[in-house]
Amino acid sequence: MKILHLCLACFYIDHYSYQENMLPKYHKQLGYDVEIIASLVTFDEDGHLTNLKKGSKYVNEYGIPVTRLDYAFPGMLSRNARRYVGTYDAINDSNPDLIFIHGCQFSDITAVLKYVEINPKTIVLVDNHADFSNSASNWLSKNVLHKIIWRHCAKSIEPYTTKFYGVLPARVDFLADIYKLPRNKIELLLMGADDELVNDAKQEHVRLSIREKHGIEKDDFLIITGGKIDENKTQTLLLMEAVKNIGRENVKLVIFGSVVPQLKPKITSQLCHSVEYIGWIDSRETYKYFSSADLVIFPGLHSVFWEQVVGLGLPCIFKYIDGFTHVDLGGNCDFLYEDSVEEIQGKILAIIDNPIRYNEMKRVAETKGIQLFSYSSIAKKSLS
Repeated sequence: MKILHLCLACFYIDHYSYQENMLPKYHKQLGYDVEIIASLVTFDEDGHLTNLKKGSKYVNEYGIPVTRLDYAFPGMLSRNARRYVGTYDAINDSNPDLIFIHGCQFSDITAVLKYVEINPKTIVLVDNHADFSNSASNWLSKNVLHKIIWRHCAKSIEPYTTKFYGVLPARVDFLADIYKLPRNKIELLLMGADDELVNDAKQEHVRLSIREKHGIEKDDFLIITGGKIDENKTQTLLLMEAVKNIGRENVKLVIFGSVVPQLKPKITSQLCHSVEYIGWIDSRETYKYFSSADLVIFPGLHSVFWEQVVGLGLPCIFKYIDGFTHVDLGGNCDFLYEDSVEEIQGKILAIIDNPIRYNEMKRVAETKGIQLFSYSSIAKKSLS
């Protein structure tokens, strides 16, 4: 069976561990013929969104052919509407038996409609990465862009679609409530972690080498957080202050990720012997760094690192967000309900000072998280 992954609603970034990378990788490992058609949107070397200069064809790191499509015409209108050059021809040349659409929010979904009308046996699956934390954040976006334009795209492909997947509970609801798609066609499909990188990162020598690199003793209690730090994720500063306030020589915090320029002075002011910021790191390295931690804390908004860390089988503390509690496996994590130094500090100490509780968190994380959030398992489920 030939599977075509369409990544035209948002970005596609080579050498990363996003769902758009992992599902094609593991579909190919399952023995399917796999191809990707994607937009020009990618990351620069600092992890910021940028655009490739022109379309191209190449084979990615997993041996999967990738076609990057040029925008139909210059300017932001084409990029915002997501109209491309030769979309139908690229799909037709691929000749897929199954089309996996990563986000239905692109105008060129009409090219998919044309293909499936000519080839009615084609299976169509659609996932959704939009929710109110990253989309429909103002009146125009909610009521015009999503409730009219993107709802029209979703409704137009619905008769041909076997399943719509929300990759978070909140994104399941978004499909039903905003795009008015039938609930019996919508399911939750978790994001997760790359099995191969998990296996590599879980080796003891990896844990020790990361700690040695940063002067962290084997018996130190290491907390790690990572991701982009901007005006929407300033809670990292609260975490830094909380660890400084704890003031224990054996409790360390390592932070990685990009920081917007206006927040860099505040980040720098919080650095000390127990708090280190190491900058942006390669996506493969994130597995190693997280795996070296005793506890991972995400005090701000959701990122794909949440699922990656659960897939690594690590105890965690997450910011509580309604519709994002799928990471709670019954004891592997705790939640933050306030943006306060005092709450973060209290949650950390309640874990550090209670070894029985910590070991239970670790047991649940390892026995449930690694299995449920494995991309090899998720890839199979996506086709079932």
